[in-house]
Amino acid sequence: MIRDTSAQDRLVEVKPNRKRRLILLGAGVLVLALLAWLAPGIGRMFSASESVSSSRLAFATVERGPFVRDIAAEGKVVAAVSPTLYATSGGAVTLQVHAGDTVKIGQVLATIVSPELTNKLAQEQSNADAMEVEYRRAQIDARKQRSALQETYDNAVIDQTTAERNLDRYQKAYAKGAVSNMDVDKAKDALDKAKIATTHAKANLGLDNDSLNFDIQSKKLAHERQLLLVKDLQRQVDDLNVKSPVDGQVGQLFIAERATVAKDAQLLSVIDLSALQVEMQVPESFARDLGIGMSGEISGNGHTWKGLVSAISPEVVNGQVAARLRFEGETPKQLRQNQRLSVRVLLDKRDNVLTVQRGSFVDESGGSYAYLVRDGIAKKTPIRVGASSIDKVEILDGLKEGDRIVISGTDSFKGAATVAISN
Repeated sequence: MIRDTSAQDRLVEVKPNRKRRLILLGAGVLVLALLAWLAPGIGRMFSASESVSSSRLAFATVERGPFVRDIAAEGKVVAAVSPTLYATSGGAVTLQVHAGDTVKIGQVLATIVSPELTNKLAQEQSNADAMEVEYRRAQIDARKQRSALQETYDNAVIDQTTAERNLDRYQKAYAKGAVSNMDVDKAKDALDKAKIATTHAKANLGLDNDSLNFDIQSKKLAHERQLLLVKDLQRQVDDLNVKSPVDGQVGQLFIAERATVAKDAQLLSVIDLSALQVEMQVPESFARDLGIGMSGEISGNGHTWKGLVSAISPEVVNGQVAARLRFEGETPKQLRQNQRLSVRVLLDKRDNVLTVQRGSFVDESGGSYAYLVRDGIAKKTPIRVGASSIDKVEILDGLKEGDRIVISGTDSFKGAATVAISN
């Protein structure tokens, strides 16, 4: 028989562990304190309808300070004046320059050979010379005819004077009985005929003189009309020498050398380097604040120049509006067309303005609310925004300096009133 070990067992008295009790008591107090500290946050956490990680959001703090509204973009140097030259007549073109050549105003850039136009000018010039001859011949004929009429009139006057003297002599002789009464009557008839001849000669002199003047005037007007036609043709012939309208540089050649072109065909373009401007693309949302005459800065090549907004395109292309700035003062000489420059246009500048960094929340809420972040909870808060710049937006109401709001990523909030922000 195997004996058990009950005879070896003995009761051991367990002494109370005071140290362990103190540790358990301290841990319990710590847990209670932690629960008391986390209770409000846990309560808010459970009160939120949504929970979003902070890594998906962007935050910004409301600040008070200077507010500058400006537009900064990259611009491109363009020519304000870049005329394109056309063929005024059809013909074979000989180019006198190459693309990129520097030209002066009035310099011949191309010549057009047009035999038709040249021959027409020669023909009309010949007609004008003939008309001039006709005009001068009419003047000579008029002087001759006027002289003949004057001679006729003078002879009639002499005949009338002679008839008057004969009548006087016959009347005196008749009074002394030397001649008969019939002789006196013949003398009276001769005087009457002389007077009639004088009257007609005088009338013819006046009428024919007017007729001659009209004929001369008619030939003179015809000659002058022909001269105008010749002058217009001469202008067209002169335009066969295509000249530069500005001092600048030859841009693009639209035809090949010795090409035959029709009237109004494009020949080449000339760039006026003394009237360069900078073209920039402005977002549509800022274009409404942009106005002609606004000041700006143009920088590049280590220099900064002052500029003025000179033109704004009336159309929107791909959400952008084209605007141009001209240099205030003399155009810099070292610039080239299509060169890239930095452009900044100042729209507004104010001090002591409540602002926050611009974000998508402005577009998503239409500027009517923002999510104000406090103790890990984003609360939907009504706000009112004012002007905006590239990087900031003005806060008019609903927020105060130091508030922290969500500026991007609120689309995941789904319009909830409160959202928990987790780390």
